[in-house]
Amino acid sequence: MISFGPNRVLVLVGIILLSTSLTAGKTRRMQRLTTGTWGGMHVLMEVKEQSATVAYDCANGEVDGPLTVEKNGRFKWHGKHHVEHGGPVRRDEESNEIPVVYTGTLLQGQMTLTVKRSDTGTLIGTYTLKHGSMGRVMKCK
Repeated sequence: MISFGPNRVLVLVGIILLSTSLTAGKTRRMQRLTTGTWGGMHVLMEVKEQSATVAYDCANGEVDGPLTVEKNGRFKWHGKHHVEHGGPVRRDEESNEIPVVYTGTLLQGQMTLTVKRSDTGTLIGTYTLKHGSMGRVMKCK
């Protein structure tokens, strides 16, 4: 049987309490993005409880949910991006789905949204959206 003196027990308890408080301090407070319409120039996002759809000029996308935002307003979501083209879509047309990362900040009902390819890091675009706005999107014809 291992015997610990009173000082060693106090040191051990102190270390456990310190590590627990450090871990608790690192937990992030998350909130959900407000559902509804978010719009801006060249972008429109329809936010639901567990996902969102995004319409851009000549493109569209989906955001996998839930759409959570950190207490400081920052977010990072994953999803897909599809480039559109004018004219009809053919039955045998291959999908041009691109995996993307949606990052940005949310402050007082306004969102800055940056979309990048997750496989190459290439920037697709940065947009400013406001909750309740229909935005302005020009679709390909």
